[in-house]
Parts: sequence; structure tokens; C-alpha cells
Amino acid sequence: MVVKRGRKAAVLAACAGVVLTTLAAAGCSERGAAAADVSAAEARAAVRKAAEVLARSGTSRARTAVETDSGGTRVTIRGSGVFDYGERTGRLEVVLPGEATENGERRPIVELVTPDALYMRNRGAGVPDDKWVRVDTAGLPDGNLVTGGATDPISAAELLRGARSVSFRGEERLHGEKVRHYRGTVDLAAAAREAEPGSRKRLAAAAEGLSRRAVPFDAYVDERGRLRKVRHRFAFPATAGVPGRGRGGEVSVVSTTTLYGFGVPVEIGLPEPEDIYTGRIAAP
Repeated sequence: MVVKRGRKAAVLAACAGVVLTTLAAAGCSERGAAAADVSAAEARAAVRKAAEVLARSGTSRARTAVETDSGGTRVTIRGSGVFDYGERTGRLEVVLPGEATENGERRPIVELVTPDALYMRNRGAGVPDDKWVRVDTAGLPDGNLVTGGATDPISAAELLRGARSVSFRGEERLHGEKVRHYRGTVDLAAAAREAEPGSRKRLAAAAEGLSRRAVPFDAYVDERGRLRKVRHRFAFPATAGVPGRGRGGEVSVVSTTTLYGFGVPVEIGLPEPEDIYTGRIAAP
């Protein structure tokens, strides 16, 4: 099955078991102008509207990064790909640290994101190289916000529907374009209630599975109201098996999603049933 969108489309992504091994995060922006007179209510409205604007934005390229700090060692998982926001699908190639081939190249895990599931190839763990693994994202403890080594743009934007206590931090330059920087917290339970139907189950799972329902964020929105970059700081129970730095029984994970290249052609080919692996997957 092939999903095609030209210059108007969208996104959604995820995975499972990858972050149980390693994680990371990144981003880049240029500090800029001083904050204008923007009220807290206006800032909150701009952030909450970003998901709706993104859904109308067609397609874009995306970069992702998930970061943890384990025993003083920082581990980063980086991904890149394209998303179709109209179809709510996307494709990411996620590179794990240390996953090098005999030629010294790192073979990425290919992830296909759909509203209901995440498909992964080159997953390892005993899965044949020519087979895909299908994961029901609503069944993951974090709704696949970072388990797959990335936070897909659709989920990242839908989280902002639950934005609370938002402040405007000023104007900056991001990749040469002017953006507005907002900072606040997301109420996961509220985000799950107010998200689009295709995201509600995943976000509800995250609200139950994460240590804290209040998730700090920094969001960067361009002059058209499109989300260009967002960084979330998640807290997981230490028993979740996610490595990283935490306090007490918690592990902190920072996830950054950056969007650019809007209007890029996107074609997502989903695997046929016979191409999906149904055998046993080894534990990480």
C-alpha cells in the first residue's frame, strides 16, 4: 500500500523497544529579539493552536533527537525523515549510537508512522533484515513518545493542546527564519482529552505511564503559526527500563523535534501483511 501527498500533507510516528537500549536529543536556534508585550493567554492560545495549523500544513521534513544522561555518559539517538500531516503518516530513519556496519557506516532503523501503529525495519533482536515489525503504539506505556527513539511531529504537536502556564520568551532566528519562542508545561491528561481522535489513545497511555503528567516544553512557532521546533522534558519511572539521569525513582529524557522544508513531496509505502514479522523478538 502506498500513500502519496505532494505539497499538502502531514505526519505521525513512533516505535518500540529502541529507547530501552539508548536515547538522545538536540536542537539549534539563534537567540534573538527581546520579548514583546504578549499576554499569557495569547501565548497559550498560540501554542495550543500549533497542532491545528500543522495539520493544515501539508508535508515537511523532520529531524528528531532523544537524549539521556546515564552515569555521566550522554547518549543521543538522532532521526530524520518526512511526514504527511494530511494522511498522518511519516517515515523516519533513526540511528543508534554504536550501530556500525562492517564498512563503518551506521545502519538506521527505518520507522513508518501511522495513526495506529509503528512499523520498524532493521530492528535487530532476531528479526530478519527483510521483515518489518508492527507495534500497536497505544499499547506502549509512553504511547511511543520516546520508546522508538523519537517523538514524531504529530504527537509532539498534539501534546501542546494540553499547554498550561505558557509564557512568551521573545523572538529568535531558527534556520534563518523568525520564530516566536514559548515556554510552559503540558498537562498530559488534558492533551489526551483535547487531541485529535487519532492521537487520544496514545496520549492517554502516556498520561498513565509517565511519572509526571506535567511535561515542561519549549516551542518555537513561525509567523504562519506553524510549529518549527519543540523540546519536551519527560519523566519516566525508573522501573520502565529507560536509562538516564533521574531523581529518586525517576529517569529524565529530553526529546527535540525540528520541522523544516514544508511542501516537500512525500510518498510512504506501508508493508504488505506477508512482509511483517510475527515471530519472537529478543529482549534488548
